[in-house]
Amino acid sequence: MAEPISVGVNLDAFSHAISGIQALRSSVSRVFESLKDGMKNRETLEGREKQFISEFQDTLQAVNRDLNELERLSGLVGRPSESHPLHNSGLLSLDPVQDKTPLYSQLLQAYKWSNKLQYHAGLASSLLNQQSLKRSANQMGASAKRRPKVQPNTLVLPPQYVDDVISRVGRMFPDMTIELFRPNGTSAVLLVTLGKVLKAIVVMRSLFIDRTVVRGFNENVYSEDGKLDIWTKSQFLVFQKVTDHATTALLHYQLPQMPDVVVRSFMTWLRSYIKLFQSSCQRCGRFLQDGLPPTWRDFRTLEAFHDTCRL
Repeated sequence: MAEPISVGVNLDAFSHAISGIQALRSSVSRVFESLKDGMKNRETLEGREKQFISEFQDTLQAVNRDLNELERLSGLVGRPSESHPLHNSGLLSLDPVQDKTPLYSQLLQAYKWSNKLQYHAGLASSLLNQQSLKRSANQMGASAKRRPKVQPNTLVLPPQYVDDVISRVGRMFPDMTIELFRPNGTSAVLLVTLGKVLKAIVVMRSLFIDRTVVRGFNENVYSEDGKLDIWTKSQFLVFQKVTDHATTALLHYQLPQMPDVVVRSFMTWLRSYIKLFQSSCQRCGRFLQDGLPPTWRDFRTLEAFHDTCRL
């Protein structure tokens, strides 16, 4: 039979200490009741004073007696043993200004939550491992036998086809210049110059656009080794906003079966920034808001909005 775990607390003294606390609270309540009643219901003033002083002394003696008894019992209760493996962090409990820097109590709380999280994660893992996936596996196997797997053929396209699509897009917009680079094999990087407004670096994987960085027309787009800098953000807040909106546009224009349509739609949307500093907001009618022009372009109508007015 396993031995009982010692918590370092005298349970009998602890029970008597609780009773002592209740008795002390009752004594203190009688003191305040005596002060509340005062010297009323007495025949003479001298009699009222003597009776009030006598009753008040008795209640104070009862409070003192109960307090001494509680202090005696608190010494017999003992202190619980804390076996948290916090190592040297346990010295934080000796900090005299614990109210200002309660690091030790916060560490104990974090340790308890960590143990709970580990326990529940173990339960969840055991329950998930018990689930059977035979039904879905059989269905996949049956469907694979009935219908041959179609390999996606739009992920890898010939470079000549990509060049042809980019050239056709460039002919659609005379005020947009598109330069195509292939720094790493077949992957294409486009340098799009939109009038004298901005320059955009479009990183592509075949005909799928991975990311876009927009900078000002006079900003440098090349790194020190002469290659296109596809990582550095623009130093101007307005073009940082346009970069964020272009990333949102990449998520909006998604049609894997027709990647050429996606490229054409994205370039049409990007071309709407040709009047970035000349268009007013369609919602508030102002040209500037917080020192910025309307940087948002609607994906369907291509109308200009401030970043807050579009919501």
